[in-house]
Amino acid sequence: MSHIAKILLLGSGELGREFVISAKRLGAYVIACDAYDDAPAMQVADAREVFSMLDGERLRSAVEAHRPDYIVPEIEAIRTEVLAELEAEGFNIVPSARATQLTMNRDAIRDLAAQELGLTTSRYRYAQTLEEVRAGAAYTGFPCVIKPVMSSSGKGQSTVSSEAELEGAWDMAVANMRGDRLRVIVEQFIDFDYEITLLTVRHAAGISFCPPIGHRQERGDYQESWQPMAMSDAALVAAQDMARKVVENLGGAGRGFGLYGVEFFVKGGEVIFSELSPRPHDTGMVTLVSQNLNEFDLHARAILGLPVPAELRARPSASAVVLADRDSDALGYDGLAEALGEPGTDLRIFGKPTSRPFRRMGVALATASDTDEARRKAKASADKVRITYAR
Repeated sequence: MSHIAKILLLGSGELGREFVISAKRLGAYVIACDAYDDAPAMQVADAREVFSMLDGERLRSAVEAHRPDYIVPEIEAIRTEVLAELEAEGFNIVPSARATQLTMNRDAIRDLAAQELGLTTSRYRYAQTLEEVRAGAAYTGFPCVIKPVMSSSGKGQSTVSSEAELEGAWDMAVANMRGDRLRVIVEQFIDFDYEITLLTVRHAAGISFCPPIGHRQERGDYQESWQPMAMSDAALVAAQDMARKVVENLGGAGRGFGLYGVEFFVKGGEVIFSELSPRPHDTGMVTLVSQNLNEFDLHARAILGLPVPAELRARPSASAVVLADRDSDALGYDGLAEALGEPGTDLRIFGKPTSRPFRRMGVALATASDTDEARRKAKASADKVRITYAR
């Protein structure tokens, strides 16, 4: 055997691509899986499987064919009951089958945080019909946010300010929800001062935190992120305490090792739990230049039982996304030399074989003496990248 472990990666987008690179640098053999061929992670993996993660039979067949040491989800839309069965049979699900089941659906993770762990969250209600949406909005008040309990990258999410906008928001959520659950969450709109992602690593020696990452979203999807995000010591401690509680709960008595992206709103001195992903986070792509060990390195180390530093630091850095503006399957890129012209800038082109409006196709990265300057440089670099379309 020429590798230290065999990993079956479920989902092969840009985050999976960077994870494969980190895992292979440590000597792992990786099989990348996704619903379409030539996905970004497949381009750098040792092997590939093409099937829908929601197809339980195909999922089990892939696991039984490869007999991996670790099954590592990269996306939410997975037949998680099959993962639970596989875990009961002795397969190692990262970080745990329970974590994938709870975080696949916003309702499950929100109920865990608010009701079981007592974390501070926004007011919320669930709805499966338009009438229930109206009742939920009456409870939360306006403005409120409506989004599917299962989706990715902000799809189907909208903020509504009046009763007249509820039907359109419900229709958008239904059209963009993933999986087979017709359910949305209606939650109070938090007029926050800022929002953060706290990358939390559970590993053999305990729990480590990356410096907080600030980020800005549009259409429910991140557009730029920066690290470290300035916040008070009290707010940081509160966020770390909440992240520790939910990560330890999700990991349970088993290993539960890996990196978790825990999102919070901060308003004044109050820290409010928002969401959690039991895997590297899109806003954490800034760590590709901000940290000596980026989020993908940390995820791989934790999974493989390798040492993770107790204290993690970051230099002032930022990321800014490169977006497509149309549907195409014949893509090219111009302007890379100009985008990389300013010292301290870098790029990652994801290698996605197709584009669609607002699809994330790459990310510009920058370091500077402070995060404001890093954000300026990253945005300027991203703006210089031009996606070309042959048809």
